[in-house]
Amino acid sequence: MAREITAYSNPLIKRMRALRDKRHRRSEGLFLAEGLRILTEARAAGHVPKWLFFARDGQAHPLVDALIADVEAAGGEAVETIPDILAKLSGKDNPQAVVGVFAEFSRTLPSLDRSTSGIWLVAERLRDPGNLGTILRTGDAVGAGGLILIGECVDPFSVEAVRASMGALFTVPVVQAAWHDFLPWLRAGPGQLVGLSLATETDYRAATYGAPTFLLTGNEARGMPGAYASACDTLVKIPMLGKADSLNAAIATAVMAYEVLGQQRAG
Repeated sequence: MAREITAYSNPLIKRMRALRDKRHRRSEGLFLAEGLRILTEARAAGHVPKWLFFARDGQAHPLVDALIADVEAAGGEAVETIPDILAKLSGKDNPQAVVGVFAEFSRTLPSLDRSTSGIWLVAERLRDPGNLGTILRTGDAVGAGGLILIGECVDPFSVEAVRASMGALFTVPVVQAAWHDFLPWLRAGPGQLVGLSLATETDYRAATYGAPTFLLTGNEARGMPGAYASACDTLVKIPMLGKADSLNAAIATAVMAYEVLGQQRAG
């Protein structure tokens, strides 16, 4: 049965609020996810929060009740609270009805099975949580095998990244790896490494994308280092016909991912 907490000073509320900070997330091994849609997606993917915070609006909601039942069946705790406390947890002035606290989950390169998908997404030094979340949504949409984060990327478990992923964090495997580990792993099996670059004349529609294709997107501001570009099997660029010299990293990844998907489905 859910317990009720309405005091901001409650130790559990203070502990959960601290998860907005990366240092506390790392020490606790926990992260926050907000919103009924995201938590329902997580539940469908087999991820149940350890704590579920919810606020009633006067009416029972079947999806909230289903989440409560699953959390309690898994040994977690459901906590009924007030919208103001949900706002403190989520960092939003107009919070949604539920906030879940999940155990962090991580994958390693050796755990990935590249035969499960023809498309894999790779992002290097990605710094914007919105871009990371959007790339995860793209990965889910195209059936990507996973997202591999290279170098110092934004934390995929930050509240902002989780929110931007709209639940895709729970459906697309995420691996964080160093370049010197990723490249030998990639070369140990089948796979074509395709880099998005302005330093090429090859139009992205002119290249051929076999399966599996690993799409490498560089840092939003600086692009990818020369050594990374040199390691790619193919460099391609998306034509820019206006005054802008490049697309947003997440948009460019989506354009490329659908071109790869289209070729592989047609082939």
